[in-house]
Amino acid sequence: MGSIRLDLGGKIHPEPIDLLDGIPDSLLLVIFNKIGDVKSLGRCCVVSKRFHSLVPQVDTIIVRVDCVISDDDSSSSSLASDKSRHPISSFFRLFLGLFKPFQSFTQFITPAARRLPSFAEDSDCETEQNCVTHHSPTQVLKNFNEIKLLRITLPSGELGIDAGVLLKWRADFGSTLDNCVILAASSVIHNPNRVCGRNVDTNDIGNNSNGLAIDNGSIPESFYTNGGLKLRVVWTISSLIAASARHYLLQPIIAEHQTLESLILTDSDGQGVLSMNKVQLEELRLKPLSASSASKRTLVPALNMRLWYASHLELPNGMVLIGATLVAIKPREQSKIEVVGSEGNWVASAFEEPFGTAARMLVKRRTYCLEMNSF
Repeated sequence: MGSIRLDLGGKIHPEPIDLLDGIPDSLLLVIFNKIGDVKSLGRCCVVSKRFHSLVPQVDTIIVRVDCVISDDDSSSSSLASDKSRHPISSFFRLFLGLFKPFQSFTQFITPAARRLPSFAEDSDCETEQNCVTHHSPTQVLKNFNEIKLLRITLPSGELGIDAGVLLKWRADFGSTLDNCVILAASSVIHNPNRVCGRNVDTNDIGNNSNGLAIDNGSIPESFYTNGGLKLRVVWTISSLIAASARHYLLQPIIAEHQTLESLILTDSDGQGVLSMNKVQLEELRLKPLSASSASKRTLVPALNMRLWYASHLELPNGMVLIGATLVAIKPREQSKIEVVGSEGNWVASAFEEPFGTAARMLVKRRTYCLEMNSF
């Protein structure tokens, strides 16, 4: 009789079944790779011992940096004010602290017993319950063993530019710079039919009333005399410095993770993108980079550049770029820059729309060649 009661009790109150136990490890890894975000993966890691053992095998990782801590531990408000300064000066103040500790990585992959708030020198704690520990991306990624695709996103671009100015760059690196494309404009008009509160004809944009000569396909003489060329040289140098600093600071991650096949370092503003493919990553491991003696960045080699300019460029979506400029850059030791055919795809496809269309329109215009020495 007692045994019957036990059986009935088992039927009424069956043992709980963990449905996750029925999911194979390979499928869980597919799910974790779709998640990608390192913070979310850190939370998954504390769900169970099984998850804790599987998460380090993820091969696709996204690291979103919340805040960059400067060398002088200045506040985020002071960093924001630096954005209005000269591009190069604000760049150095912000970027020299890039691989200093980052905030908001307390919930990361560590055993449960070690997940208590830390009061070490890299912590910023007001109370024991409200503690933010700083970690660099190198520290954050150290427990991942199989990373193939890595994307790191900074909270903003390094270059402080004036309001309304467009500045975008994309650079590919191996052991040194492979190529770089820069798209810039002194201003962007999103609704060209209304300027300063009045209706205008789009054909009027770029006329003498706005201080610009009528666009005939060539750079106007005023471009050289009113500081237009000088400004674009500053934009170009600033972008190259930003790219080479990102490249230099990625070295610990590249050295630590031999399985890496693709690495992208970008920012939430969409200002700059540094990318490295499998061949370029391997090249860097075999051939050490040349560091600049002046600062913590990769030495930029002697360069050949091609420049295209339009006093105004109207895109199919109605956006108008005033003073639109495209610069294609390659090391001087490489072959001559080509912008057509398969070799020119890196120029035409460097940017997402609508700026990809702007690049394709600009390369059809008159080309100007420049050279720049190593720095």
